Amino acid sequence: MAINKIGMLGAGTMGQGIAWALAAAGKKVVLYDIKKEFIDRAINAIGKSLARAEEKGKAAAGTKDAVLGNIFGTDKFEDLKDVDFIVEGVFENMDVKKDVYTKLDALLAPEVIIATNTSSLSITEIAAITKRPDKVVGMHFFNPANVMKLVEVIPALQTSAETVQTVVDLSIEIGKKPVKVKEGPGFVVNRILVPTINEGCAILYEGLATAEDIDTAMKFGAGWPMGPLTLCDLVGGDIALAVMNTLYDETGDPKYRPSGLLKQYVRAGWLGMKTKKGFYEY
Repeated sequence: MAINKIGMLGAGTMGQGIAWALAAAGKKVVLYDIKKEFIDRAINAIGKSLARAEEKGKAAAGTKDAVLGNIFGTDKFEDLKDVDFIVEGVFENMDVKKDVYTKLDALLAPEVIIATNTSSLSITEIAAITKRPDKVVGMHFFNPANVMKLVEVIPALQTSAETVQTVVDLSIEIGKKPVKVKEGPGFVVNRILVPTINEGCAILYEGLATAEDIDTAMKFGAGWPMGPLTLCDLVGGDIALAVMNTLYDETGDPKYRPSGLLKQYVRAGWLGMKTKKGFYEY
């Protein structure tokens, strides 16, 4: 089955980037969120970024119009009914997911695959909600999704080999690099990366080095493009904490215990770039 029209559930940071990546690859995208203001904000952000890229010669003339022409924003759930494929990027809460997947099951044709972008919840549990568990799969993009090449493809216990191959093929078609990963807390990248962010928080809390020096050390000593605390501000402290909590809860391993400083920052609302304050001010 050809995949030409894709529904994107959620117009937040990740949904915006995924919609952009899909539309730039020539796919028709139905971008859904519960409020029109969320959709308008995402589409406007894409348009502004592409306009700047065109002005600077980093994108060909007409790129903005071509990409935006492939995105249809809607706050009407029923507008998703005739899509060929769904990418789900709604709030990371299992109750919210269950409500969404129940509605999708009733709305979509039975052959439509539902790919979740979850970074922390059990895909097997999500699949069990539906009447099409063999067609539920993890398709984990990375922020910013329009730039980052990696897609982790994660089958649930129930996912068919055909579904996995379809997602791998789609990832390649839109210019991404897919890797197949068995289901496990944090998958590959977050399992390695977020505990490193957490350790950076612990080092800062112990007063061993400043935030700037921790980041400088990892940039020039480990070849990272940015340090762990800058990365935390980019990802969002709340997201990093949620991943650490999942790793800790799922494994029971004390090495995944969230840093007390990370918890404090999240409680203070210092989440990073999206709140203009985290380990740095923006």
